[in-house]
Amino acid sequence: MFNIVLVTPQIPNNTGTIGRLCVNTGSTLHLIKPLGFDIDEKAVRRAGLDYWHKIDLHVWENTEEFLEAHPNKERFFFATTKTDRPYFEVEFQEGDYLFFGSETSGIPAEILEAFPNQTMTIPMTKEGRSLNLAISSGIILYEAIKQNFNSYRKMM
Repeated sequence: MFNIVLVTPQIPNNTGTIGRLCVNTGSTLHLIKPLGFDIDEKAVRRAGLDYWHKIDLHVWENTEEFLEAHPNKERFFFATTKTDRPYFEVEFQEGDYLFFGSETSGIPAEILEAFPNQTMTIPMTKEGRSLNLAISSGIILYEAIKQNFNSYRKMM
């Protein structure tokens, strides 16, 4: 239904948790290298529990390879703290690609600059600077599902 794209994720537990989220929502998980861990790491499998073998998983060597394979970039949306546009103002459609950057550095600036009208953020107080990657992906993915629930209901 949707595509979660993790750009250079660093923490295996987050990726495992997001993989589990993808299985339970019918979403595809795309991992863009370099990864901060081996995809077969015990922590990834443990966080993904018995779901890991069910994930519709695609691993890309780099951002360029991913972008070349997806010529229609109009439905790409990038989660970042470097915008004022809240995620709930985006009108999501089935098949959209929801991008999340690494836990340590976010989505690279050159990608954000290439898609300035496709960025979104999760509103937060000034007390914090970011949310956990797995939590962030869940918040935005479920907003996309909410907006497309009639189609999603058919998968249930």
